[in-house]
Amino acid sequence: MAGSPVLRLENLGKRYGTGRPLFERLSLDLASGAYVAIMGESGVGKSTLLNLLAGLDQPDAGRVLLEGIDLAALSDDERTLLRRRAVGFVFQAFHVLPYLTAEQNVALPLELLGVAQAERATRVAAMLEAVGLAAAARRQPRNLSGGEVQRIAIARALVHRPRLVLADEPTGNLDPRTAAQTLALLRDQIKANAGAGILITHSKTAADTADRIYVLDAQGLAPLASG
Repeated sequence: MAGSPVLRLENLGKRYGTGRPLFERLSLDLASGAYVAIMGESGVGKSTLLNLLAGLDQPDAGRVLLEGIDLAALSDDERTLLRRRAVGFVFQAFHVLPYLTAEQNVALPLELLGVAQAERATRVAAMLEAVGLAAAARRQPRNLSGGEVQRIAIARALVHRPRLVLADEPTGNLDPRTAAQTLALLRDQIKANAGAGILITHSKTAADTADRIYVLDAQGLAPLASG
């Protein structure tokens, strides 16, 4: 539906196995082009929230709607297909395949979606150019710097033009200068693709690159007060 948010969280809640709330009453709307950061203390549930947003876990209360689709209403296979098409992931540990070249790593999401070889090649080349790695297309990750490998991960997360990008501490293994460059690249590419992005981070410096910062605690999400 035109005008609908890319992602909508409606009174989301998740409990520990003991029944004690991890968080509850969590609500958020993200429109196309929105890029937000979520911060919180260790153990508050940031990784659990990420799993809920990706449909890898089920909430105990409330709903997650991606493109207006209630993830809990889908079968496991349907969630997998939606995630493959509409979600891009960027992780702290990169998770690129070491035996594949940069272009082969970036092509993987398109292969899984059945995109024709000619279009795959065009889109991979354009994505590598966008992240400044066109000259490294045939090189394997072991022959690249940490920042370059993370740029491969960003290119792979964005090449299929996902509606939602989830970045989990994507610069935790990078030096400050490379981290700043990587975060700027991630933000710019999310905006260029008219998707929505969520950055999970402990770093206020990283969070400041987002349009808005939220803090997660047991009561839900709250915008970070300025100053």
